[in-house]
Amino acid sequence: MFNSTENYIASDDLRLAVNAAIALEKPLLIKGEPGTGKTQLAEELAKSLNCQLIQWHIKSTTKAQQGLYEYDAVSRLRDSQLGDARVNDIGNYIVKGKLWHAFEADQRPILLIDEIDKADIEFPNDLLQELDKMEFFVYETQQVVKAKQRPIIIITSNNEKELPDAFLRRCFFHYIKFPSKTEMEQIIEVHHPNVKQDLLKQTLEVFFELRELKGITKKPSTSELIDWLKLLIADDVSQEVLLDKDSDIIPLFGALLKNEQDVSLLEKLAFMSRRNR
Repeated sequence: MFNSTENYIASDDLRLAVNAAIALEKPLLIKGEPGTGKTQLAEELAKSLNCQLIQWHIKSTTKAQQGLYEYDAVSRLRDSQLGDARVNDIGNYIVKGKLWHAFEADQRPILLIDEIDKADIEFPNDLLQELDKMEFFVYETQQVVKAKQRPIIIITSNNEKELPDAFLRRCFFHYIKFPSKTEMEQIIEVHHPNVKQDLLKQTLEVFFELRELKGITKKPSTSELIDWLKLLIADDVSQEVLLDKDSDIIPLFGALLKNEQDVSLLEKLAFMSRRNR
């Protein structure tokens, strides 16, 4: 059974989702805002269960076949021209993918398919049979690779694009809601256990006000709050600085805001505030 760890605070709903997916032997599809701990969930689950974590980080150019295996024909051709005896065994040029490694693991591993929505729309469908049957065929060597045991599969998505219905039906789904102030305090306690409570309270107020700011294009995430608080502590920024109404702008805001539109918005609001004093 999965519970919160020393480094990861999991809500009751998330714990139930993880344990349900494991019991049903279905991939757990995790969605949520960037920075809400989707990838870290797989890392902490592996530590909690004391098992291997196999990470497959998806890019826009990633193909499903790469998760199974790739045939390195170029290397085989080069070795053939050089008279290398290795060319007689085509298996020498089969490069195992992340699914292959997960299938052949002696102990039940955790397979993380991270940010699946970055890939082409057909990517999830191309994995349906392999994830269902837990096996695939290697045409070059005429062998069937079967999983020794079904891995625990965690799939994350930032909701950049919709996933196919056929793929969704095969997953157990959970959406990580953005933490409340109380939950955020617990998360920060893990990362900054000695933070002054007055500074923590004011930091959270500024952070959540910024997230609710009308017109902001990228709301700051949990990980960005943790980084910001780390800088405030390192620079010994006091609560009074955050409360200072005469201050033009939030101190060290570069840890929270990640594009010029949001910075311009904050500067504009600060300018209007000064004019209205």
